[in-house]
Amino acid sequence: MLDLIAITAHSGVAHPRTAPELSDIALFVMAAAGVWFVRRALRRRFAKARAAKD
Repeated sequence: MLDLIAITAHSGVAHPRTAPELSDIALFVMAAAGVWFVRRALRRRFAKARAAKD
């Protein structure tokens, strides 16, 4: 079983990358969403602190 997996894992021919893979795009989108979510949460947190101070 492991021999079959090792044989079919890679063809041995490297192809040049012409465009980003779908996983690269998905990773970028998730990172951008994470940054947006954290910035929004911090803005709310500091707005509450500023309102409580006044």
